Amino acid sequence: MPNARITLVNPNSLTKVTDAIARAVAPFERLPLTFRCLTSTGGPAGIQTQAEADASIAPMAQLFLQEAAETDAFIVACFSDPGLHGLRDLVAAPVLGIGECSVLTAMSMATRIGVIAIAGASVPRHLRYFRQMGVADRICAELALDMKVSDLADADLAFARMATVGKTLRDAHGAEVLIMGCAGMADLRDRLEDACGLPVVEPTQAAVAMATGRLFSR
Repeated sequence: MPNARITLVNPNSLTKVTDAIARAVAPFERLPLTFRCLTSTGGPAGIQTQAEADASIAPMAQLFLQEAAETDAFIVACFSDPGLHGLRDLVAAPVLGIGECSVLTAMSMATRIGVIAIAGASVPRHLRYFRQMGVADRICAELALDMKVSDLADADLAFARMATVGKTLRDAHGAEVLIMGCAGMADLRDRLEDACGLPVVEPTQAAVAMATGRLFSR
């Protein structure tokens, strides 16, 4: 059987984020899957505000149409899942969003979910999304690192901030599982689990796991 083809699209134009997405899928490469991690070059340089999320949709839609014939499943690799429902209408292949998949995965692991955002500007948008999903009562808190997406290149600084925020979610808010609320954090997941003593959901990996289930259960 030929490998199933999963296309992951980074809606922002930062290739370093796309590189981090590619590293996140590495554990799945032993499966009969072919991954393509693409950058939406017409997207904004990072997605923090609602306006930036909205601006990413049209360039991403063009990329989906361009790649549809060579794709068995698409993944929107941004925690806000911009354009998710419209993209599902646009192409025949399954379309999964890393935000939705990470929340569903975390809900299967524990009751109280803590979310780590990159920037404070992202938090109101994420909370709106959780309400739209009908899962806001399972989110005990979302706290921000107060960093830019590009700052994640400094792994030691990012980890130090992430560990502090993760422990605050655990100790002050009662989080039982943590979600990394950005596609560029995968390299730090294992270290964060060790530091906080909690399971940590990396959203890109959660989405790939669900896409794999969809593809191989047909």
